[in-house]
Amino acid sequence: MLLMKQTARIISTYAADVFGVCSALFELGGMTVMHDASGCNSTYSTHDEPRWYDMDSMVFISALSEMEAIMGDDEKLINDIASAAKELHPKFIAIAGTPIPTMTGFDFTAVAGLIEQQTGIPTFGFATTGMNTYAHGASMALRGIAERFVKPQPKTENLSANILGLTPLDFSVNGTDKSVAAFLEEAGFEVVSKWAMGSTLEELSDAGKAQVNLVVSASGLGAAKYFYEKFGTPYVIGIPIGDKQKELLKKALLDAVKSGENKSVFSQIEGTEIAVIGEGVTSLALAAAIELETNKGVKVLCATDCPEGVLRAKDRMTPDEDDIIPELENVQAIIADPLYKPICPKTAKFIRLGDEAFSGRMFRSEIPDIVSDFKSILKEVL
Repeated sequence: MLLMKQTARIISTYAADVFGVCSALFELGGMTVMHDASGCNSTYSTHDEPRWYDMDSMVFISALSEMEAIMGDDEKLINDIASAAKELHPKFIAIAGTPIPTMTGFDFTAVAGLIEQQTGIPTFGFATTGMNTYAHGASMALRGIAERFVKPQPKTENLSANILGLTPLDFSVNGTDKSVAAFLEEAGFEVVSKWAMGSTLEELSDAGKAQVNLVVSASGLGAAKYFYEKFGTPYVIGIPIGDKQKELLKKALLDAVKSGENKSVFSQIEGTEIAVIGEGVTSLALAAAIELETNKGVKVLCATDCPEGVLRAKDRMTPDEDDIIPELENVQAIIADPLYKPICPKTAKFIRLGDEAFSGRMFRSEIPDIVSDFKSILKEVL
C-alpha cells in the first residue's frame, strides 16, 4: 500500500515557516507582513505567539484576494505596505510567503526592493512557502537581520557571547531564555545579544563584537553560519541542560574562543531505550543530558527542519507521521508533546513535554524551563 507523504492522519503539524519568520522578528520593532488570504494571521496570533497579548508588534496579513492572486496585482500590496510604513515608522519591513504566492510565482526579492526604494526602509523578502516548519523560516529571518544590520567591529576584551535561536516556538515564555543567559554569565561570559527574545534590534546590531555564539536551536544556525563566514566568530551548538552537560558546554565555549573552531556537546552512548521527539537541537540537548545522568541510550526523532551534520548517527530525521511510528517500536520511554501520544505504543512509558510549535497554547502552562527544571524531567525518566 502506498502512503501519502507529508500527511498527518492522527497527530498535529508544526508551526509553518512563515510563522517562524514572524516569531523571530516579533520583538525587533519591524513590520512583518504575511502574504496570504485574510484570516490566516489569527492562526499565528492565537496559537503560536504567546507574546501577542503582552507585547506590541506590527504583524499584518496582506489579505490576498482570489482575484489578486490570479491577476497578480503586486502594485496594491506594495502601496498598502508603503502606506502603513509611512504611518507606523517600522525599523524594517519583512514580507513572508505562504502557499498561494508560492504557486503564483510571487517574486519576494523584487517586491521587497521596490518597497525599500519607495519607503527608504530596509525591506526583506522571505520566500517561505508554508510547507516547511517554523525552524526554516526563523533561521532565514535571523540570518537576514544579521546580514543587514550587524557590522564588523572589534571583539570584546573579556569573554562574550551571543545566544542564537531563542524563540517562543522553541522554548515558550517560561524563563528558559533567562536561564540560558544566566548560565553564560555564571560561566564568565558577557551576553552581548539574544536572538531574538529579550534584545532590541540595536543590541543585535552589536553582535559582531562577541567572541563566540551559543546556538540553542536550529532557528539560530543560519545566523551562526553567517557570523562564522563574515566575522570568523565560532559557534557552539548546545543547551545547558543538566550539571554534567553544563560543564561540557562551558569547556566547549572556552575552547571555541581559543581555537576559533565550531563545537557541539552532544555526547552519545549506545542504545535507544528512550526516544525524544521534537526540534533537533533542543531534543539533542535533552537526550545527551539524560544519557550523561542515567547511562541510558536516547535517540532523537527530529520532526522539524534541521541542517545536515547536527544529528548523531543513531538519530533520525522523521518529518512525517509514518516516519515516526516505526522508530517507536521497542523503546521503553518516549518524551514528546502530548499530541504525539496517540501514535505511541502502549508498551512504552509516555513522558509529556509540551512543545509550543506543535500544540500551540494547549499545554503552554505545563511546558517547563528545560534548563532549571531538568531534574523534574529526569525524575520522570527514572
